[in-house]
Parts: sequence; C-alpha cells; structure tokens
Amino acid sequence: QVQVVESGGGLVQPGGSLRLSCAASGGIFWTFAMGWYRQAPGKQRELVAGISSRGITNYADSVKGRFTISRNNTKNTVYLQMNSLTPEDTAVYYCNAYGAGSVYWGQGTQVTVSS
Repeated sequence: QVQVVESGGGLVQPGGSLRLSCAASGGIFWTFAMGWYRQAPGKQRELVAGISSRGITNYADSVKGRFTISRNNTKNTVYLQMNSLTPEDTAVYYCNAYGAGSVYWGQGTQVTVSS
C-alpha cells in the first residue's frame, strides 16, 4: 500500500517562502508521477504543480515563476518550493502520487499567508 505524507506547511507573511515536502512509501517511487494540489475554503481542489517520473514539470499559471517542484528519487520525496507567497496562496496543500493506474493522496498540510 502506497502512503503519501506531506509536511512543511505553516504560517508565513506575504512575500515569504515555504518548502513543502512529500514522502511516499510502499511503492516504486521513481516510477510515479507526483503532483501538488491545493484547496482553499469554498473552492475546488486545483493542480499547483506536477512532475513526471522523468522529471518533466508543469505549473498552474498562478504560480509560474514563484513555485518550483522537484523530486529526489533516492529519498522518495517530492518538494514544492514556494516563494513570493501571497494571501491568495492560502490553502490546504495536498500531494499525490500516480502510478500503475492508481492515485494516492496525502492528508494535506495547511499553508496560511497572512501578516
């Protein structure tokens, strides 16, 4: 059974930075495509950034140039570096792993951007 666990959320001031981590276990990590999603109160969950098993990345327009997704296959971990944060980035951030036709979700980590 694949497990996905996020960490690194918290409270940050506008303009600040955070790095989220997502550790996956129970599967062949390097074969998974990984993604970060977020869900703000009253809004639908949306894709923030994704990275394929080969390291190809894609981003939502709203975060391009500010967020960077990366992966370390030796640590079975994917990261989301978030810079120049704004209050509009406030949300619960979820990590998912896609592989062998299945999708696995973490429990989410809260990111709050506020002064």
